[in-house]
Amino acid sequence: MNLLKQTFSAVILMLITMSFSQCASTNTLEKKPSITLKQVYYERWVAGVKGGGSGVNLFIPIQSNTNKSVLDSVYFQGKGAKLEMINQELVVGRFKTEANRSKEDIIMSNEAYAEYGQNKSMYTPKMPFELEENECVISYLENGIKKYFKVGDVVFKKSRPIPSVKLQ
Repeated sequence: MNLLKQTFSAVILMLITMSFSQCASTNTLEKKPSITLKQVYYERWVAGVKGGGSGVNLFIPIQSNTNKSVLDSVYFQGKGAKLEMINQELVVGRFKTEANRSKEDIIMSNEAYAEYGQNKSMYTPKMPFELEENECVISYLENGIKKYFKVGDVVFKKSRPIPSVKLQ
């Protein structure tokens, strides 16, 4: 009976150890990703109407993608976002910010049902990476495996204003 307890304890301990080692390896950065990028840049935007919102768009131009990896999401300036494929050569991550935001967007109540269904896009999950202001981490799927790589030297570009009326 004592041997059975020791064996059971050893198996449980081994399973716990393996589960922690798996967690530690999930966010390792690839040294040489199969994706080559051109200059990554971002633009800030503000809606032209009060309460229309504001944000940052991160543009990721793709030079080559040899393994046909699927770009999934990006972490940038303390936020995470899903990537949107514009075409084969460009993906965009869209981050909302607090500026120019309508006060009605947030419902605060002591009743649990009152907050149901409110917009959760402003809530930011915990960042799994330590990044500088001009760095981002891109996650992608390659042969069904999620991988990550860091991009440095992300450049700020001034956004082009879009006039609401035709200029004469």
